[in-house]
Order: sequence, then structure tokens, then C-alpha cells
Amino acid sequence: MTLDPSLLDLSDDPASIRVVVAMSGGVDSSVVAGLLAQAGYDVVGVTLQLYDHGEMAHRKGACCAGQDIYDASEVARTLGIPHYVLDYESRFREEVIDRFADSYASGITPIPCVDCNRTVKFRDLLATAEDLGAQVLATGHYVSTRALPDGRRALYRGADDNRDQSYFLYATTPAQLAKLRFPLGGMSKDEVRALALSMGLEVADKPDSQDICFVPGGNYAEVVERLRPEAAEAGDIVHLDGRVLGRHRGVLHYTIGQRKGLGISTPEPLYVVGIDAARREVRVGPREALAVRTIHIQDVNWLGDLPFETACAEGAKVHVKVRSTRPPIPGRLGMGADGEPRVFLSGGEEGVAPGQACVFYDAPGSGARLLGGGTILKAERPAPASAETLSTELA
Repeated sequence: MTLDPSLLDLSDDPASIRVVVAMSGGVDSSVVAGLLAQAGYDVVGVTLQLYDHGEMAHRKGACCAGQDIYDASEVARTLGIPHYVLDYESRFREEVIDRFADSYASGITPIPCVDCNRTVKFRDLLATAEDLGAQVLATGHYVSTRALPDGRRALYRGADDNRDQSYFLYATTPAQLAKLRFPLGGMSKDEVRALALSMGLEVADKPDSQDICFVPGGNYAEVVERLRPEAAEAGDIVHLDGRVLGRHRGVLHYTIGQRKGLGISTPEPLYVVGIDAARREVRVGPREALAVRTIHIQDVNWLGDLPFETACAEGAKVHVKVRSTRPPIPGRLGMGADGEPRVFLSGGEEGVAPGQACVFYDAPGSGARLLGGGTILKAERPAPASAETLSTELA
């Protein structure tokens, strides 16, 4: 398999185009660098040191840790391309790690990968790529972009539903999309690993990186407690009916929809349905209390053709993802009486957690266009109309 030039929409003379590749040391970004180098582009590899990687260097699957920096350098050497390691530790701490800890301390479930892509990778690294004289920045994300008739670029889900990463890229701006390229959007992971083998890259069989790269051993609570110790203060577990059922170990250990690890014994299964960090309360209830039909969102990034306000006023139909692992479900955009944006769901959804992303697509399947998204502020159980009416509207 070779690189499809139409994926880049660049000059017919690859040698005249400099492309910076964000190289994490994993197989995906390594194959991107290899494909571009084979196609004749002027490729420069850049790896970001995002945190103190001393304690992480021994852990396989830790993105941007010491081993990964070494692996990226070895891939660049094999491919014969220049490679730079940039110290982004302070900005990553401010933009990602601190926000992550603050969110959990506030009873909110964050998505650090979204913050990282929005700021450190696609804002700051794009600026660095331009300083290096590059026309575009390429990454190993499993998404695609294509040019629209008006010259803008649109973002689409990856061809492989199991690898699609568009949910984490909803905050990418139109200006950033103009400079970004994602050569792996039409491939499967097996195809990418086969390409790595054919290129002689030692990372061909390297395990995938963890979603939260800066959390040693996956213990996010340890990181949050160290940075925001107040998030580990004990409090009450309270049923929706007002009963105090027990004590919890700190709000950082809980998220909406959680069932396991509550430490209480009840005749019926109970789930976390709310977190009040100020009162140090974790609220629980039956599963039906998780279902919501109306989502309040903020900090919206819109990539659709119509202005966002127009799309809301017209009740534009969309397909909505509220968790990275959930399939998109039918919904529509709208505005509340307060003039703030809402997303109305036809069939309802469970476990909608403040701090997570609510992402909109024009269709449910692979290859669908990403229209934008926002941060979930809160969710409501009542429907904006009867279930029957709304389901009919969205059919």
C-alpha cells in the first residue's frame, strides 16, 4: 500500500513540500512519517516531551515517555529524516494536567486528550511546524479530512469504526484543519502494522499507547490526589430520595454512570447519578435515573456549513456521541430559553457526564462528517417534547 496523494491535497511536486510529522514513538505516527518520506515529501519528525518521563520510561504503552522518545528517534534514523525533541512540559502541565486535576476536584469527568489536541498539539505544535517552514502538520490519528467546494477542509470519521478518533478532535478549528493532514484515515490497524513491517520499523509490534499518557499505571486518582488533595476528602453517599447510604473516599473516585466500587450494600443496583463536589456528596439512584434527553453544552466548536446559531434555530438533525466508546445516536440541535445551546436526544442516553464531550456528526457510520461539538455542562431527564413526538421528528 502506498500513500494516496489526494489525502494531502498538496503540490504535485512532493519534494517542494515540507511536512512536519508529530511522532509519538508509536506505530501509527511512525508509518505516517514513512509513507510521506517514501512519497518524496521533505519530512521532519518532531516528538514532544510532555512531562517528567523518568518514572514512565519503563512502562510500555506510555505515550511520549522516555522509551517512546527513543523509539521515535530510531524510526527517524531508519527512515533517514531529521528528528527533533521539543520540551513542552510546562505548557502541557498548565493546559492539560492542571485542568485534568481541577476537573476531578470539581466533580467533573475530563477528557485530557481533547485538551491536549486542542492546545499543545494543534495550536502550539502547528506554530512550531510553521517556524520550521512546513506547509502542513501530519499525525497518526484515524480520521480524514477533505477539501470542500468553498476551500475549507472538513473532518470525517475514520474508515475503521474500532479505530476512529474523531471524538477526541472535535475542538479542532477550521484554521487548524487547513494545515493538518491525517494519512491513516482510510486504513485499519492491521494494515498500518503491515506497512510498518514492510518499512523495517522496529515499532511494528509495539503495543498501543494508553489514552491518558501522563498517568503512571493508569491510576489517575493518585495523580489527582497529589495535585488537588481536597478531591480525596471523604463525604456522604446520598440516595436520590435523601437517604444517606454510606461514606465515599473522595469525589475523584466517581463518575456519572458508575456502578462498581461504591462500597455500599443495597437490595437493588445503584449508580452514580450526580456529584456535588462543594458538599462532598456522591448521589446515587436506580439505572432509570441515568437516562437523559436534553444536554446543556458550552464551549462549542462548530465545523458545519450553516452558522451554529442558524443550525440551532432550525433544529438541525445530527448524530450525537457522548462518550468515545458509545455509538452515535439521533438527536437535534436547539437553544434553551436562556439562549444557551442544547442537544435533544430522541431515544435518551445513559451516563451523560459533565466535562465529557458531546460531538455531532451528519451520519451514524464510518466516514461520517464531524460537524462540531462542545463540553457537557449538565443533563436533564425531561424531554423537550414527548418521547413519541421527538422520535417522530428525528425519524
